[in-house]
Amino acid sequence: MNIHALRLFYYVAETGSVTKAAAKLRISQPAVTSQIKKFEKDLGLPLFTPSGRGVSLTPFGMELAKQAGNFFTYEEQIDEFIEDYRQGRIGKIRIAATYLPANFLIPSWAARFKARYDQIEVVITTTNSRQAFEQLNRHEADVAIYGGGLEGRPENMDWVELFEDELWFVVSPSHPFANRSVTLAEMMKEPFIMREEGSSTRERLFSLCRTYDLKPPQVALQFNGLNEAIRSVMAGYGANFVSSLVVREYVERGLLARVWVEDIHLTNNLAICTRSNEQQSAIVQQFIEICKQYPTEV
Repeated sequence: MNIHALRLFYYVAETGSVTKAAAKLRISQPAVTSQIKKFEKDLGLPLFTPSGRGVSLTPFGMELAKQAGNFFTYEEQIDEFIEDYRQGRIGKIRIAATYLPANFLIPSWAARFKARYDQIEVVITTTNSRQAFEQLNRHEADVAIYGGGLEGRPENMDWVELFEDELWFVVSPSHPFANRSVTLAEMMKEPFIMREEGSSTRERLFSLCRTYDLKPPQVALQFNGLNEAIRSVMAGYGANFVSSLVVREYVERGLLARVWVEDIHLTNNLAICTRSNEQQSAIVQQFIEICKQYPTEV
């Protein structure tokens, strides 16, 4: 099917005149007439029949004009869809997030994003750092939002760093170490409530032990969620090593207590990650801008 010839025919049928169609399409009248005749020959069916001084559509021509009208209307809809997608007015964004940003930052970011771009679908997957990066690499996510250390970060990703916060050791207020200063060796003798393997905070704690040539702590309880681990410590058992963003309110309310570990000061970096050397869609750019405008809003 010659789409260009079909378009010429449709305009002639709609305007009822070769002259008007040629003017609308900004091409010469002889060119329109010539291409319509060739189109009829290619189809093997007549489109027009002489009628007085002009021409009229044949029955086949009338039916084809209807079908062409539907076709070009749908073509316009596709063009509008493409432009809306290009401009970031419609579409989908898939976010793979580690537990810290997923629980404490993304709800606010997603709400602000949807308020501005309500036609965009937002899909959020909460997972650990390793799996978030894997999803991004496999193109199963458009962005990964990460809370953790900068050491060992994947080289094939671009990072937009938003802010950093401190990592705290916390225990129950009734724990002997509550609000005290202890050595790292003493702290590592306590049972810990930790996230699963692949958690960046867990890996950083174990790396800290290797740096100071200490045996890593006993992981007495392991959870796949951040809140569950915190609640267990609040219940009075074990210790945790966690972002201050997560536990600051609990510490201020007296539900948890800090433990100051001598000579240890670590920070957590919150960052948005995308695949390197890849042009980001308007949707991804818009979401990143929201995050940059309200980086620490909980």
